[in-house]
Amino acid sequence: MSGFRASSTTEIKDYIDAHHNDEILQLVWLSGLKSWKHRYAVFKRKVQNGVYPAHLESLFVIIVVVMAFHFSSTKVPYDLLNTFISLLPSNLIDWQILLCVIIGFLWWLSICLTLRYTLKLLLMYKGYLFETRGKGVSLKTKVWAILVKLLLKWNSPVLYSFQGSLPRLSVPDVNDTIKRYLASVRPIYDDETYDKVCKDAEFFENGIAKKLQRYLVLKSWWADNYVSDWWEEYAYLKSREPLMYGSNYYGSDTIYPPTNSQAARAANLAYLMLKFRDKIVHQELPPIMLQSMVPLCSSQYERLFNTARIPGIESDKIIHVEDSKHIVVMHKGSYYKLDVYYREHMLNAADLQYQIEEILQLKPTTSSTEKHLPSLTAWNRTKWAEVRDKFFSTGINKESLEAIESAAFIIALDDEPYIFDLKSSPEEYGHYGKQLLVGNGHNRWFDKSFNLCVGSNGKAGIHGEHTWADASIVSHLLEDTVCDDYSCYDSNGRLLVAPSIKVKTFKKLQWDLKDTLLQHSVEAAYEDAIKILEDIDHQIINHNQFGKGFIKKCRVSPDAFIQMALQLAYYRDYGKFSLTYEASTTRLYREGRTETVRSCTIESSKWVKAMENPECTNEEKIRLLREACNKHQKSYLDSMTGKGIDRHLFCLYIVSKYLEVDSPFLDKVFSEPWRLTTSQTPLGQTPKTDINKFKQLYTASGGFGPVVSDGYGVSYIILRDDIIFFHVSSKKSCSVTNTDRFGKQIVKAMSDIKQLFELAN
Repeated sequence: MSGFRASSTTEIKDYIDAHHNDEILQLVWLSGLKSWKHRYAVFKRKVQNGVYPAHLESLFVIIVVVMAFHFSSTKVPYDLLNTFISLLPSNLIDWQILLCVIIGFLWWLSICLTLRYTLKLLLMYKGYLFETRGKGVSLKTKVWAILVKLLLKWNSPVLYSFQGSLPRLSVPDVNDTIKRYLASVRPIYDDETYDKVCKDAEFFENGIAKKLQRYLVLKSWWADNYVSDWWEEYAYLKSREPLMYGSNYYGSDTIYPPTNSQAARAANLAYLMLKFRDKIVHQELPPIMLQSMVPLCSSQYERLFNTARIPGIESDKIIHVEDSKHIVVMHKGSYYKLDVYYREHMLNAADLQYQIEEILQLKPTTSSTEKHLPSLTAWNRTKWAEVRDKFFSTGINKESLEAIESAAFIIALDDEPYIFDLKSSPEEYGHYGKQLLVGNGHNRWFDKSFNLCVGSNGKAGIHGEHTWADASIVSHLLEDTVCDDYSCYDSNGRLLVAPSIKVKTFKKLQWDLKDTLLQHSVEAAYEDAIKILEDIDHQIINHNQFGKGFIKKCRVSPDAFIQMALQLAYYRDYGKFSLTYEASTTRLYREGRTETVRSCTIESSKWVKAMENPECTNEEKIRLLREACNKHQKSYLDSMTGKGIDRHLFCLYIVSKYLEVDSPFLDKVFSEPWRLTTSQTPLGQTPKTDINKFKQLYTASGGFGPVVSDGYGVSYIILRDDIIFFHVSSKKSCSVTNTDRFGKQIVKAMSDIKQLFELAN
């Protein structure tokens, strides 16, 4: 038998040598050519972004103009060219051409820098945000808008064009931050506690605050953003808590998916996501513009794909590979590395469907340890790091783990259907959200930047890891993808495109899981994941009594309206006020991420108490509501424009720890629990979305868990004029919280505010 094998191997080798040498050489040539084309395109884009809003091509125009002026003997002021020529030892034509090129380049460079810094100065202006709508625009803002539009017309921007022109986030005045902090905590403390906090704040302000502030100001001059790197490290990477419910989140599918085929839907969504990745790489994705004029920072898109969070003993890290040619498919406890390129060409959606159908038909024998491997990523980070170092640092385990962590993303093919529609109850809809957020404890790879989750009935969603970027980036991906998804199927839900190959491009990842300690660790992680999963109390509420259409008629901000409803609901549910976190963006600044809006204010607490006072008139309640909404809107804009409270205090706290300086005030600030954590999901990040015209694009958005054990997590999306979705979560193990009860309080609070304005009219 051994002689037969040798003979067969020789025959195969001879066949390859005779018939495929030319083909292999061609593949090698094409691969290298593609790589060099990619490098050239990346280099060219970097140069174009570096000179934006000027054109790279304008360099040649200016050189030609300089040459034309010189060789036509036209006199120009400040004639540097002839001055330099007079210093040369000879007057050869070659020297003159070279000097024309150098002088032209210098003129072009000065124009580029002038345009770039002019744009940067204009983008520092934020006064337009604070001007009241309906009361006219100031002359200053009108002039500013004209100048910005003129510069933007100069050149069409690509994804990263504005990165060099965005202003740095400035450090607020420390005294102002302390003053605003004290005002924000007044509603939650009694007089005695508040007086103690004020004394600690005064001692801090007159003591080490100025020293800590100087270090922050120095960092703000040196770093692109004085907050973001520390926020990523200390708020996320150093946390030892499990990811699955502690910081990760989910995003939901459209309510009316275009097909019920799991393979077709998974394949097409994956294909469209890979095309989205190409748009990022080639910078074909347009930057998001506020009011069609002001760009948001695009840096977070860089790590959307090919990214994973790696556990460490004391601190995790983020790994990102420049290019990944595969995805990983998880199904029934097995893991498959699926190459999405074949002979240097990306597989189309039908090709991917063929691969996924083949995977779905497989029935491999898997041990419970292999099936439960993803539970390690749901475990305490230090425990997972210890297991990873001991059992996944060599051999096939290392190879398979690297395949997962370097994949573009994960596809999780679930065995059960995702059941939801506009008629679903909060509990039914909540089960779908829970499926996406935690799955069954072992069918999500919680370390990956995102998992594309697809139910057996073709409905889908996303599970996202939070460290590398904010949820708005994944929301943009999902929104763009599902919009394109609808035009890819026939009336029977089959893909319109035909497959180009019928070759398997996937392989099952292999593991060595015989070690008893490893098996016990995996099962312990799975048991802990199940405990977390069973403790989740989650609902999604379809509030369809009214939406932003009615709220706008009340002449208040829709977001402020909802935040006030949450304050009223929480007070009725809990009996007192608590710190409330609403996330706002700081992407108006370079490498900006988020800032906290403290929604519980003196103004909001006065209004809530008035709502519970039967002797207070309807007119007084509306007046107090408007004051509370105006205060909230002002706080939101302050947070967007670098005048927030929490990130500044957070960075001061980090500096104090580096300097080993104790501050009772800062210790108090960071011991206060956020019992109500909220976030609004942005809608319309792609111009393709028009939910008023296309009912099939309705989405309930996404959600997350509570930050503290006795708190609530609330996410919401203002879908259109008559629908608002609320995602409400808490822990069953907490005796003072109850998701169903709080959800009903939210609905009642919304109704009560609506009734205020109806009675007034």
